[in-house]
Amino acid sequence: MRADTSILIVDDESSFVEGLTANLEREGYSAVTAADGEAALARFREAQIDLVLLDLMLPGIDGMEVCSRIRRDSTVPIIMLTAKDDDIDKILGLEVGADDYITKPFNFRELLARIKAVMRRANPEPETDESGILDIAPGITLDIERRTLSGTGGREVALTVKEFAMIQMLARNPGRVFSREDLLDRVWGYDYFGSSRTVDVHVRRLRKKIEDLDIVSDGSEIIKTRWGAGYLLETVR
Repeated sequence: MRADTSILIVDDESSFVEGLTANLEREGYSAVTAADGEAALARFREAQIDLVLLDLMLPGIDGMEVCSRIRRDSTVPIIMLTAKDDDIDKILGLEVGADDYITKPFNFRELLARIKAVMRRANPEPETDESGILDIAPGITLDIERRTLSGTGGREVALTVKEFAMIQMLARNPGRVFSREDLLDRVWGYDYFGSSRTVDVHVRRLRKKIEDLDIVSDGSEIIKTRWGAGYLLETVR
């Protein structure tokens, strides 16, 4: 972790924010706070933010919309904070671009573990012995350094931390089927407490980004489903 790692905390409960800020700063993080959606977007534009802790229920612009707007221009890691232990809220948060979620009330040590895990994946150690470009399919490549998918027509799409980790793993093992549990363990970590539906959401997002390159019309032709088994990247020919 860099000494100047900056975390944007977006929540309208002042006592919660004060406590969380104190705990994060004790761990060496720098905290920036916002109490509503408009302020969150302004803080994000003004400061160099490395990770966002984003409450789902906010006055004015809600957490879903804030996440969606940040995702238009940035792949910064986003962890959703939600008081609702409802799968639909979690799935919707992931659909609009969140990398992870945690339900209130939570243990600070659990949150800290999630922050460290997502930051490790956002800033991996360089792999000098492997190519910086991976073939995904004819006309589609993955740039390891830039964390982007590129098509032969010049189109390029950025990937979030989890999207990148997932497609990189599939691309390094073409033809191999990974179960949802495998992907949760390898991409989110063995201590992840969420649902395996998280994997399905990220696969849908990846397929959509592949379609945005205008090489194939259906992303499921590239990231395939083996019913009852899991997902695989079809062997590149």
